Amino acid sequence: MAKFFASCPTGLADLVEKELQELGLKTGTKTMGGVVFDSNWEGCYKANLHSRFASRILKPLLDFPAYTPEEIYNNVRKHDFTKYIKPDQTIAIDATVRESKIADQRFLAMKVKDAIVDQFRDKYGVRPNVSNDNPDLRIHIKGVRNQFHMQLDTSGHSLFMRGYRTKTGEAPLKENLGAGLIALAGWDKKSPLLDLFCGSGTILIEAAMMAANMAPGIHREGFGFMNLLDFNQEAWLRVLDEAESQELESIEAQLFGYDHDKRVLQMAKDNARNAGVAKFIDFKNTPISVAAPPPEIPAGMILTNPPYGARIGDEDNLKDVYRDLGFSLKTRFDGWDAWILSGNKELLSEMKLKSTQKVFLMNGNIECRLLKYEMYKGTKRLPKEVIVDAGLLAQKANGAAVATTDLSLKN
Repeated sequence: MAKFFASCPTGLADLVEKELQELGLKTGTKTMGGVVFDSNWEGCYKANLHSRFASRILKPLLDFPAYTPEEIYNNVRKHDFTKYIKPDQTIAIDATVRESKIADQRFLAMKVKDAIVDQFRDKYGVRPNVSNDNPDLRIHIKGVRNQFHMQLDTSGHSLFMRGYRTKTGEAPLKENLGAGLIALAGWDKKSPLLDLFCGSGTILIEAAMMAANMAPGIHREGFGFMNLLDFNQEAWLRVLDEAESQELESIEAQLFGYDHDKRVLQMAKDNARNAGVAKFIDFKNTPISVAAPPPEIPAGMILTNPPYGARIGDEDNLKDVYRDLGFSLKTRFDGWDAWILSGNKELLSEMKLKSTQKVFLMNGNIECRLLKYEMYKGTKRLPKEVIVDAGLLAQKANGAAVATTDLSLKN
């Protein structure tokens, strides 16, 4: 057995832990950025294929203190990297560093690269080339306060890159975060699900894949572990065959995507077709100002990621969008639960609605709120807002008892 680390966006670690356990993997230490688990390499293959919420599956290699370039070089040389790839294959080094004597991450990456390729030169007389775009061996090294941690990347490209999304609109939501929103909102895979700003379709495609029990990595061209010398093709085929045998031909849920932009809607349709779930999703060209529930559909869940003005000047242009969103929800969606992700508190206030739950999480480098609004007619007394830890909310959605704190009605 070996130790691996499933990294993830802030706010999704509990979801990663739960899905690893459901795959039969033994989990260990959990941080805001991911979860440690013990497994053989077949379990690593399974985690890469099946994780909806992780960003990468990494294999820890080295931990050491270093204050000088020579110490970096000498410590990296202690580990045998020639056991992972052939000398005619390629490598890449991803380096980050803070609060350390060695402050330049490019220089750090260069010293690590030199130590690795010099091993190959000494053993084989040739050095592997560097390929930052598609290397056979990708190594991550992180330095914090002169303590360095090195890991082997078994995923290759990040796991949010499922392979189905060939075109996107502006500021697309990453696939693993889209899946995380669905899980945090507690969607039951049966109730109607509507995205009022569906863009290139990420949330609905992820929901359809969940409902159809489709492995999220099933459409990828490959994973980093496939380039390693000890890659077990037979074990990988077992994992792949098992995943394909568990897919469902039909789903119970009805999925709907609205957007005002016909061009982006076509991207969503193309992406859904690439993912093999186009038959499960009904996309419609509908501006938010006239958005209404699909006819003859029982009340369900709205889960959406409206634009929130990352650029200067965007916010003023979007105020009307949020006002229209609030009006449409209040007047047409009686009985629906609306979950809205936004990174702009001021725009949310334009909706003139009171949220009943709030989850904080990161969308890239933007701190966002995922807020729940319970829609109803009349003068029903508003419930107090409940702020829930993202991980606790995921547990609650799966039947666990969760303690929450009543707070004032603020967005």
